[in-house]
Amino acid sequence: MLTVEWSLASGWEKPHIKPFENLSIHPAASVLHYGVELFEGLKAFRGVDNKIRLFRPELNMKRMCRSALRATLPVFDQEELLECIRQLIQIDQEWVPYSTSASLYVRPTFIGTEQSLGVKKPCRALLFVILSPVGPYFSSGTFNPVSLWANPKYVRAWQGGTGDCKIGGNYGASLLAQCEAAENGCQQVLWLYGKDDQITEVGTMNLFLYWINEDGEEELATPPLDGIILPGVTRQSIIELAQQWGEFKVCERYLTMDDLTAALEGNRVKEMFGSGTACVVCPVSDILYKGQMLHIPTMENGPKLASRILGKLTDIQYGRVESDWTTVLP
Repeated sequence: MLTVEWSLASGWEKPHIKPFENLSIHPAASVLHYGVELFEGLKAFRGVDNKIRLFRPELNMKRMCRSALRATLPVFDQEELLECIRQLIQIDQEWVPYSTSASLYVRPTFIGTEQSLGVKKPCRALLFVILSPVGPYFSSGTFNPVSLWANPKYVRAWQGGTGDCKIGGNYGASLLAQCEAAENGCQQVLWLYGKDDQITEVGTMNLFLYWINEDGEEELATPPLDGIILPGVTRQSIIELAQQWGEFKVCERYLTMDDLTAALEGNRVKEMFGSGTACVVCPVSDILYKGQMLHIPTMENGPKLASRILGKLTDIQYGRVESDWTTVLP
């Protein structure tokens, strides 16, 4: 693991790479009482050429710095932290699976360690990085769709809040809704926002809708980054990839449940899927909304687009296709 301490008095200390161990933390540490913390998530892939690659890690570093500003934790040199992570992975490189369906998960975490009670900007902090091998998201090897539970009584994020930051409180506060989704026979929560039930995110994933829009155009749509959506690395990659293809309209736009139900009634929906580091792409088959189960014909349509995106991104991640989106470790 990697640890780096910071204090207002001394600034950043020397980074340390050491064997995995428990942390020793003061009982009054601000992370324990006020949730002063943030985290990131990225993966290291062992390619078909046996080289180890990171997928667009600079975007994770940029997002981590933005989250740090929101949590009043100190900013850091993004390239320096990335170099520390590269060195950590090189030391633990045998933990990167020799498989093109598995990877090494990298979890940078940043916590306030101020040793006194009081809601205030911390004068001490700890940045650490841990690693863990992970297998394929779809354990059966098939592209399994998920069902979603949409209930406007729960809100993941709101304007002026921390929804666009990877802060732990966003996730802890989502657990009750996730439990209710499971009780209602659904696997994930579809987070809605506002009086018009805007569609925002799926569980811990960004959301995409591939459809024929109101103007009769073939479109890949995803909610805009308006402060309540997490700017996902996979999300950005899908948008850029689809724009490069130039085969259909790609749009960041607001989508409501009324938009979706009208499109379903008009047979204009092709596919819906979530995106994220864990799954890359996860198809959606059903949405339980206001007591009605809405069927999304994602799997009936292939899912051609979701499968194509998954194939293209994993080809890049595992080195089957050369791309400047990957950082190859020496």
